Amino acid sequence: MTKRIAIVGGGYIGAELAKALDGKADVTLIETQSHFVHTPAMIRAVVQPQLLDRALIPYDRLLQHGNVRRARAIGVDAQGVTLEGGERVDADYIVVATGSDNATPFKANGQDIDTLRADNAQVHDLLCTAQSIAIVGAGAVGTELAGEIAHFMPDKDITLISSEPDLFPTMPKSLGAGLLSKLKNAGVTVILGARADTLDNPTAPYAGTLTLSNGRSVTADLIFPVTGSRASSGILETLPGAAKTTANRIKTDPWLRPSALPNLFAAGDVADTGDAMTIVATARQLPWLKKTLHALVNGAKVADIKPYKPWAKAPILIPLGPDKGNSFLILFTAGDLVTRLMKGKDLFLSKYNKLFNRAG
Repeated sequence: MTKRIAIVGGGYIGAELAKALDGKADVTLIETQSHFVHTPAMIRAVVQPQLLDRALIPYDRLLQHGNVRRARAIGVDAQGVTLEGGERVDADYIVVATGSDNATPFKANGQDIDTLRADNAQVHDLLCTAQSIAIVGAGAVGTELAGEIAHFMPDKDITLISSEPDLFPTMPKSLGAGLLSKLKNAGVTVILGARADTLDNPTAPYAGTLTLSNGRSVTADLIFPVTGSRASSGILETLPGAAKTTANRIKTDPWLRPSALPNLFAAGDVADTGDAMTIVATARQLPWLKKTLHALVNGAKVADIKPYKPWAKAPILIPLGPDKGNSFLILFTAGDLVTRLMKGKDLFLSKYNKLFNRAG
């Protein structure tokens, strides 16, 4: 009898896992949106909205045998998934990969794709008319956004603010130091070690004045709050044995199980696996999930499967526009050429359009 797999969430983990298992099991991908949101390109789309047509990719061609259900999952249990309205998707194995939310307009955050497009257009218009820009948060999104604006709109006065003493302090110093130098050379003012004590809107851009913990204040025509992602973990929080950690993530066991349910797995941003909340983390989790679920549908037991081993220190690629940037690639820090070729030039748009059987 063909095993049934339900995957909740069609992001980087869910979509690729569903496609890999399509035809090997009875796969149902449950996703609230009509389109996949390719987050790295959404950062550049703030300054180049024409990218939206390639960054927002329909799900309708993803699977040949399985089913993509556009629906909201409201509960999971050992027998499957409950959808909003009470309908059930029965499954032998369930994977929850519901991702995370971030500031507007980089992710849908529960809104539909038309709303995301409208948010992008509104923020782009605000950016075009603003002269001074402040970005609160110097993680990957904030740093890349500063680089994109500096590249495509070099006349803007950009300030990047971080509460950390260095850029990317958990990574090798050469990564953050290189990015800091390139941002400054592009005219970006970088304020380190200062927290924004006043943030009028933590989820959407606005105009105003920031009071910083170092006593300074920054007034800007447009303030982008980009202080980090929060996992969308509500569907897992009440399960037996579930434990929430930082950023709303749910702790998993060595086999990526977030609860006492033996046939339920979690991955990506929602799962505290020991990996950071980055797209690169999926490059390690996906092969393990593909291999594990393929083994399970062919009769293997979870206890016989080698546990997942998280990254010791995951790679990270930080483009500053299409031409410059720095990347950490496990053994060394790479500069402009490697970052441009690996990510900055195309932002993986060709890869993900191909995954969804789209030209592009």
